Amino acid sequence: MQGGSSGIGYGLKYQARCISDVKADRDHTSFLTGTLSLKEENEVHLLRLSSGGSELLCEGLFSHPNEIWDLASCPFDQRIFSTVFSTGESFGAAIWQIPEPYGQSNSSTLECVASLDAHVGKINCVLWCPSGNSDKLVSMDEQNLVLWSLDSSKKSAEVLSKESAGMRHSLSGGAWNPHDVNSVAATSESSIQFWDLRTMKKVNSIERAHVRNVDYNLKREHILVSADDESGIHLWDLRKTKVPVQELPGHTHWTWAVRCNPEYEELILSVGTDSAVNLWFASVSSEKKTSESPAETSRQRVNPLLNSYTDYEDSVYGLAWSSREPWIFASLSYDGRVVIESVKPFLPRR
Repeated sequence: MQGGSSGIGYGLKYQARCISDVKADRDHTSFLTGTLSLKEENEVHLLRLSSGGSELLCEGLFSHPNEIWDLASCPFDQRIFSTVFSTGESFGAAIWQIPEPYGQSNSSTLECVASLDAHVGKINCVLWCPSGNSDKLVSMDEQNLVLWSLDSSKKSAEVLSKESAGMRHSLSGGAWNPHDVNSVAATSESSIQFWDLRTMKKVNSIERAHVRNVDYNLKREHILVSADDESGIHLWDLRKTKVPVQELPGHTHWTWAVRCNPEYEELILSVGTDSAVNLWFASVSSEKKTSESPAETSRQRVNPLLNSYTDYEDSVYGLAWSSREPWIFASLSYDGRVVIESVKPFLPRR
């Protein structure tokens, strides 16, 4: 099925690339997004879906001193988040806290909890431990992984360990394994690397050129999804990584990011520089999984693309499922357009 969009829109003042679900907000469907303006003071917007689900409201607007290239919400405190930012020709990363009280009438100043200043090269991302009650973070630059312990009450972050991936690799991003708090996947120009945080050693890799993004399936312990610049989307069984267990065509230009649904294991979202958001149905066989219905099997075999949301005028870089309402997702195009969509018509039968 192909179609446009009937989503709920919100416009940022400046260009933007990143958006994050506020997982720690148990009462609202909330997202954080940050802008990427070279000339102007940048902003972080706290957006909430209205109780009726018909409006996307700005609940907080905060000034941020630099261009935001990566943003991630803390899984255990809804007021805390991380950013990776550029300051002229250099990059930095910091942990921020939203002040209270706050509102959209004035642009409030964020409180800096800690600077992640153990990097020399270009920082690409900050990953929060997904356990929800851990104070651990991982930051990555092009050559190094750094494991941190955050103490927000003391406004400090301590380096627990640091390891180099080697000069032959240029790390670009990654994902923390939700099934194993000691395991992180890192993307590089030529591979997906798997790191054990207890030893800070690489324990495995998938040799794959131009991997842009990865995400773990929250419901399937051994399934990882990757987005490749030019060759689409691949599903991997981490117990046997020589070939992917399933391939999806991806986008007509670069496939930029992929996200597995937090509740419905068959649903995958992807965004790309073709100005589209694609919703996929990708069911991987499992010993524990009951047999699929003939309709589901046929749908998967004929066309795994459930819908394509195409009402964007620019490349789509930001993507986040809501963990509170897993049929809701937010996407963000480079021109600062945020769109909230519901995938309820496409949910698999239980």
